[in-house]
Amino acid sequence: MFSTYFFLLLVAGFAFKPKHTEVALSPLEILMRGNNRFSKTKPVHPHETKKRIIELSEAQHPIAAILCCSDSRVPPELIFDQGLGDLFVVRTAGNLISGLEIGSLEYAVQHLGVKLILVMGHKQCGAIKAFASGTEMSGHIKDIVDNIKAESEIACIAKKDDKDHLDDFINANIIHEINQLQNQSVIISEKIKTGELKIIGTCYNLEKGVVDIIN
Repeated sequence: MFSTYFFLLLVAGFAFKPKHTEVALSPLEILMRGNNRFSKTKPVHPHETKKRIIELSEAQHPIAAILCCSDSRVPPELIFDQGLGDLFVVRTAGNLISGLEIGSLEYAVQHLGVKLILVMGHKQCGAIKAFASGTEMSGHIKDIVDNIKAESEIACIAKKDDKDHLDDFINANIIHEINQLQNQSVIISEKIKTGELKIIGTCYNLEKGVVDIIN
């Protein structure tokens, strides 16, 4: 009788043993999981409730900052399946940056506590295409092309005189923006040195809906 009683207690102990708490995901893991949902057309559209709106009226705590292109096909909140207040986004044509954009990202890092900056280019980027075509641009669009042309990372590839290097130009442009953030911002470079911040380059595939990390 006693052996049966203790056996039942033992079984009950296993049955009601608490599950281990899941390890908290990093900002990058959250974003990549969100992109996986998006690319498989299974988004959950988080943080879109009235409660979320009210919470954000008091303060914001984004999990990451995104520097990306203004292209209408590349909305980061949708691509990463994130909601209101989740991302601090800076967008310009060709994801180019100057002092204003760097200052915006510094604000996200220093005042909002962001631990990750994602620099995201994308396939078939119009700004990079305009540069690669060699066509003379008018108005301030020329400023965009001239800025791309002046990038040393782009220049190295352009010297190869191969007009099929569009993807290489796109990746070189992403690397250039990362280098700018690291070299032109003391705030950002110090945070990287102390391990408080990471900058990661990514490229979005328009056809697949997938974001790939680039080296």
